[in-house]
Amino acid sequence: MRHVQDKVKNFCEQHNLSTSSEARFLDIVSELGELAKEILLHSDYGKKTIDHSARLEEEVGDTIFSLIALSNSLDIDMEAALDKVLKKYELRAHNDSIGSTTK
Repeated sequence: MRHVQDKVKNFCEQHNLSTSSEARFLDIVSELGELAKEILLHSDYGKKTIDHSARLEEEVGDTIFSLIALSNSLDIDMEAALDKVLKKYELRAHNDSIGSTTK
C-alpha cells in the first residue's frame, strides 16, 4: 500500500495540490456525498440492486484518492492502520461483536 500512497503523494506534488489535513478531510466527506448520490440514483433510492457502472467506479476512486491524500497529510501508513483495525475486528469477531463498540 506504500506504493499507492507514494503514487498519490507524487501526483499531488506534481500538480501543486497541497492543502491542509482539514481540507483533505472535508474533501473526503464531499466525495462520500457524491458516491452516496450515485448509489441512490443507481438503486432508484433503494428500490433495485446496484450494478457496476463507470460513474460509480469513478466516485469510489475519488473517495479512495481523497482518503489516501488525507493519510499522507497526516503521515499515516495506511497498511499499518489497516493491520491494526483488522486485529481489532478479529478480536471482536471472536467475541461475537464485530460491529462498532465503545473503546
